[in-house]
Amino acid sequence: MRCPYCQNENTRVVDTTGDARGGVRRRRECEECRQRFSTYERTLLTTPLIVKKDGMREDFNREKLLHGIRIACAKRPVPAAAIDQLVHDIETSLQKTGRAEVSSRVVGDMVINGLKELDQIAYIRYAIVYLNLDDLHALRNEIDHLLSEKE
Repeated sequence: MRCPYCQNENTRVVDTTGDARGGVRRRRECEECRQRFSTYERTLLTTPLIVKKDGMREDFNREKLLHGIRIACAKRPVPAAAIDQLVHDIETSLQKTGRAEVSSRVVGDMVINGLKELDQIAYIRYAIVYLNLDDLHALRNEIDHLLSEKE
């Protein structure tokens, strides 16, 4: 590991801790300048390609998913950490499938289910686009369905 201060390649690990997401945080010290710094390591697993409705394939884009969920949760009392955790859970689930390709519908269903647990208004906002709720009756039916599940 190269020191970010002096670029020396001789550093030693002072402390190592794990986190709930499976990553490893290492506290390091440069043997040349004695500066300390932290590194964070996480396992890189391949994420399957996403197959869109029109048959096109694209790489899984974590930032795109995060952006869409943040829009649905805008001005709602949903902590940023909860949104990040939802995106992390979806990405991890996709990686664990071990498949080379996954339908965009699978990802959308994961988002819908996650938002239903996080915030019902954010769920409805996302569902309007995702489920193509294009009139008030369809929206009302979805809200009624959500309310009946809650009871």
